[in-house]
Amino acid sequence: MYAIIETGGKQIKVEAGQEIFIEKLGVEADETVTFDKVLFVGGDSAKVGAPYVDGATVTAKVVKEGRAKKITVFKMKAKKNYRRKQGHRQPYTKLVVEAINA
Repeated sequence: MYAIIETGGKQIKVEAGQEIFIEKLGVEADETVTFDKVLFVGGDSAKVGAPYVDGATVTAKVVKEGRAKKITVFKMKAKKNYRRKQGHRQPYTKLVVEAINA
């Protein structure tokens, strides 16, 4: 069984036992998070929401919060002596999906 949830402005396909990285939630490690914005539940009988499936939830356990690898943002305009260099590290929350309740 799998589900498609909405979190952080993104849609993510999840299955029980799967580790996922999502936008930072601001939750401590070893806490349980429940997602009620379930768009689709698949398996033996598929349920499609309009926009969300009624009564469907996904529970997950927070493993850790962290920051991704640094990326370099470099802007340049040729022949105009314009150069800007900036780094960015995106914060994330790592979860393990425990159950899909549909």
